[in-house]
Amino acid sequence: MSLIDDFLARWHEYRRPGYYEEFDYHWTMTVDLDRCTGCEACVTACQAENNTPIVGEDAIARGRHMQWMRIERYWEGEYPDVKLRAIPMFCQHCDAAPCETVCPVSATYHNQDGLNAQIYNRCIGTRSCAVYCPYEVRYFNYNNHHWDEPLDQQLNPDVSVREKGVMEKCTFCIQRIRQAKDAAKDDGRRRVQDGEVQPACVQTCPTEALVFGDRKDPDSAVSQMLGNERAYTVLEELNTDPSVVYLKKVDADAA
Repeated sequence: MSLIDDFLARWHEYRRPGYYEEFDYHWTMTVDLDRCTGCEACVTACQAENNTPIVGEDAIARGRHMQWMRIERYWEGEYPDVKLRAIPMFCQHCDAAPCETVCPVSATYHNQDGLNAQIYNRCIGTRSCAVYCPYEVRYFNYNNHHWDEPLDQQLNPDVSVREKGVMEKCTFCIQRIRQAKDAAKDDGRRRVQDGEVQPACVQTCPTEALVFGDRKDPDSAVSQMLGNERAYTVLEELNTDPSVVYLKKVDADAA
């Protein structure tokens, strides 16, 4: 089978009717931009939770950022009636992800939780996924990073420390999802209850702008928010079916 045939076969597999219903869960996040203040508490929490290194000023000047999420800021309107907007941006965990179909070693794939997962030991660093990601949320690890004492004591033992040559991205704190699923199994419950899983960014947000949950549960908080008239997805015209849904900001002075 040629590479093109393989690409098309995978794409049609993702797009076939009923594919999403086969997931055990369908973890989804909503971001209420009317609550978001752009404080970057979520960015700091993500960096600490997932052992993301501080690359330094020189690396950033060369475009070698290493942050799994960022706060994008932009101006809206015309001077003098301009307004500063902030929008958190991280892996959208697309159900029809372009990055999955182009990876030559299937290091990135869709798991049974509806997540766009990343296998670091399989990744060979071609960066094809970063090229095809329209949201620019995949990052290449250029170096082996070292934490001096006592900073090495802050590393999260539930998350691996990645080596150079692999792609990294947001995982919706999959280690916390696994812990919640194990706890539910120990309690004899079939499924994780709503609110039991909170990624680091959601837990830390001071305004509760981020809500995380299983959209397959119709009673979950995130499912209720998906029906909000303010809900939209970024670059919806690309048909990537993101699992991150934004709620538009409401202007109090709007006509």
